Amino acid sequence: MPVDDRDRESFQEFSPTGWFGSTAKKVLTVERADRAAAQVAEAFAVAAAGRPGPVVVGLPEDVLVQPTSAPLAAPRAVASGAVAPAQQDALAELLDAARRPLVVLAGDRWTADAAAAVTAWGERRGLPIATDWRTQDVVDAASPSFVGWLGYGRNPVLADALDAADLLLFVGCGYADVLSGGYRGGSADAVTVVVDPDPELSTHQRRVDLHLLADPAAFAAALPGDGAEPDPAWAKRLRAAQERFATPGADAGGRGVDLDAAMAVLARRLAPDAIVTYGAGNHAVWAQRFLPHRSYPSLLAPRNGAMGFGVPAAVAASLVHPGRQVVSVAGDGCFLMNGQELATAVAHGATPLVLVVDNGQYGTIREHQEREHPGRVSGTALVNPDFGAFARSFGAQGERVSTTREFEAALDRALDSGRAAVLHLDVDPEVRAPHGT
Repeated sequence: MPVDDRDRESFQEFSPTGWFGSTAKKVLTVERADRAAAQVAEAFAVAAAGRPGPVVVGLPEDVLVQPTSAPLAAPRAVASGAVAPAQQDALAELLDAARRPLVVLAGDRWTADAAAAVTAWGERRGLPIATDWRTQDVVDAASPSFVGWLGYGRNPVLADALDAADLLLFVGCGYADVLSGGYRGGSADAVTVVVDPDPELSTHQRRVDLHLLADPAAFAAALPGDGAEPDPAWAKRLRAAQERFATPGADAGGRGVDLDAAMAVLARRLAPDAIVTYGAGNHAVWAQRFLPHRSYPSLLAPRNGAMGFGVPAAVAASLVHPGRQVVSVAGDGCFLMNGQELATAVAHGATPLVLVVDNGQYGTIREHQEREHPGRVSGTALVNPDFGAFARSFGAQGERVSTTREFEAALDRALDSGRAAVLHLDVDPEVRAPHGT
């Protein structure tokens, strides 16, 4: 709103600070045109520094049209932190003394080189490497050090390992709610090292024996050298458990498309640098468990339970990386929130493949209802269109797949189409997790 109309209940008036103050790192409002460049530079610097996060800049409409001769402000450099030689030695000593270490990677400010370097270091030292929920692209799924992810849908063997570890090394993340299963997992006796550029460690809620104030790239440039190998049976057991966990079950028959079988087929079709996206809901369990990530970055998924993310993320990924394969797995409820972004994909030549898992319900919410209020399922049923026909109406490839045996050929047609594509998968509404879960 114009500056002169502020605090007068003007049309669409609201306070940016009041609205965003509790969720953004900082809220700024440009009051003078000649301060705009400096404030925008400040906003980007604050957003990227320490623990990255959003910064909101309010732009009053009358200030937006004011001319200014003020020079543009140069972007501010963001500190990456560093690992001092004494800290490097301290970490090496802790690792040498550990028999059951567990490395956990996640967070922001990773690079492809840093991810590869930390993974290779873990392999040389015989360290098991896990990731936080929905950040598993930081480690090559084929690495002998990769042992899965922590958080929702995790392997119970890995959850037990969090309890049994005698050293926890967090890089880019910390001991937090989802990772720890509601702050219940993990031994309080485990030596704990946190590598994070946030001096406040706001996402870490347990003991800290060593804090390295560095982002993942700075840590990767100062990794301790090789040392004593931990108990080799420890890492091998966790790796074997992950390989079993990531193997889809046999086709169990039943109604519609068997998602275990479909994910097995899709995994074989994924390129090594494929980008996978998904939103929030039970449908994502199959994707995060069975679709391997071989390069970084290659996963786009919300970590705050936000539905509707997967399709626009896939469109954006395809536009930014036109040479890479992009696949999105969406629930029917999730797709209905932003499926219209197919229009953007077709208009601009994006070519994502979207699998719409149609179980006719908000599956996760229905599970909550059945668990907490048996016999009182309410408002979670969906009446869906033919999503294949919906896709074709935009000019995209679209098919409906109602049986497992139809899936492979339909997938090949979609991948070979050279355009945005949607496969509408009819699935059994009573199957809400992979086989054997």
